[in-house]
Amino acid sequence: MNDSILSNPKAPRVKRVAALARKRERQSAGRFLVEGPQAVREVLAHHPEIVDAVYATIDNAPWQLELDRLADAAEVPVERVTDAVLSAMAETVNPQGVLAVARTNAVPLAEALVGARLVAILHEVRDPGNAGTVLRAADAAGADAVVFSGESIDPFHPKVVRSTTGSLFHLPVAVTDSLESAAAGARAAGLTVLAADVRGTELLEARAEGALAGPAAWVFGNEARGLDEGARALADRSLKLPIYGAAESLNLAAAASVLLYETAFAQRAGD
Repeated sequence: MNDSILSNPKAPRVKRVAALARKRERQSAGRFLVEGPQAVREVLAHHPEIVDAVYATIDNAPWQLELDRLADAAEVPVERVTDAVLSAMAETVNPQGVLAVARTNAVPLAEALVGARLVAILHEVRDPGNAGTVLRAADAAGADAVVFSGESIDPFHPKVVRSTTGSLFHLPVAVTDSLESAAAGARAAGLTVLAADVRGTELLEARAEGALAGPAAWVFGNEARGLDEGARALADRSLKLPIYGAAESLNLAAAASVLLYETAFAQRAGD
């Protein structure tokens, strides 16, 4: 741990860290921001090898001892900073006392899909909260990988990272330019490609047929537009959730959570 305190919010190093809130800077540096004690704890616990440094204020927070221990075990430097410096570095308006700078660790698509039985493919998903929540749900449901395709938001956007609450560091994440390549990769890995779409057949019908019991890659589309005809054509089957009440629909994150868990239940029942 560095005993000196970084106190100048306008220092070049502070500006370099703050610049990682922008996609162009993340891509150029190959680095991203990990903000908040939960996310920093998870990256130190699961992927300490990608962490360049941890920056923390001195406020005797309950999480500090654990993060210091994890960082020390991984030989990751921890630098104490003032509140003003942390605020200048962070993307959030009210940072929670700690952030880390980590190297982006997206994996090649084929590598992410090796041996996978359950995968979430996000296609043209733009909202960082939705993207992060779907990734978190995929992690909770035991998915093996998450793929961001097309013009989906950068998985290393600070808001995506925060909304995953650490799940970003629990499973492989791949990025691909097109849904065609994501679907082709999934099939090559032995997965059935399922599209979540309101024009599809009923989920209960597919479940009764045993269609959810095998290895599957779910494609989730844009929050407002869903999947277009070309995207649906890339799937082996389109399925929809039944709506029993008066709600017009479920939002993306809620629907993805249900579909991923339904598939996880079916797969485990067949084991």
